Amino acid sequence: MTTAAIDPELLRRGGLELGVDGPRATITLARPEALNAQTPHTWEALRAIGEALADDVRAVVVRGAGRAFSAGLDKRYFASAEVDGRPGITGIAAMPDDEADTTIAAFQSGFTWLRDPARLTVAAVQGHAIGAGFQLALACDLRIVADDVQFCMAETSLGIVPDLGGTYPLVHAVGYARAVEICLSGRRVGADEAVAIGLAQRAVPAAELDAAVDETVAGLLAAPPKAAAETLGLLAGIAEGADPAAALAAERAAQLRRLRSLAAGEG
Repeated sequence: MTTAAIDPELLRRGGLELGVDGPRATITLARPEALNAQTPHTWEALRAIGEALADDVRAVVVRGAGRAFSAGLDKRYFASAEVDGRPGITGIAAMPDDEADTTIAAFQSGFTWLRDPARLTVAAVQGHAIGAGFQLALACDLRIVADDVQFCMAETSLGIVPDLGGTYPLVHAVGYARAVEICLSGRRVGADEAVAIGLAQRAVPAAELDAAVDETVAGLLAAPPKAAAETLGLLAGIAEGADPAAALAAERAAQLRRLRSLAAGEG
């Protein structure tokens, strides 16, 4: 199944580049001159990519061009009601509740598809991953980081809250107490600590980041596609709070689907 065409102008406005090579897609935040700061156009383009990827794309890598993964929300949106035709923070604050809720939900949808167990997602993170950048990395299943990484959840320090889906995976990755400390202090988390607390799976020298991500993705794609998808679904269900009995039942059902598929010669 072929990945649907995505409007190149939408990608340009969002500051993104997309490459697809067989079972792997690579999304690059491509505004290095702005440290890959994000805008609502970025989230719109991310959502469009998630909707367009073909079923046979099994892995998605999210990376940043230049010396940072993403420095967070473009600063223009903090000070204006509207920028480039999209609402800023003051503009959202002035909306009726239902309209504001719908607006933020649309922003979140650019991130949430990255946690769909239909495919593996990996963030390749170097330099700053601040606010929205941190939350984008958290939206992925795995994080491979460069030794210069600096994670920071800056929102609370700015008087707002993380609202792009980052709180749920942060708590699951590092636990409630550490998530509280990271969010409320707004401090930076470096590479060694990120690996030690489960925020990242691996840290490597910056020059080796792309190679490390390639190696990791290739190893994970070695599993048979349907078995891998079923396993991702099982693990995601447990991460989302399935009780032990429900997890056992899900394993039984998934295994039965696999056995019947293999018996039918479907792989």
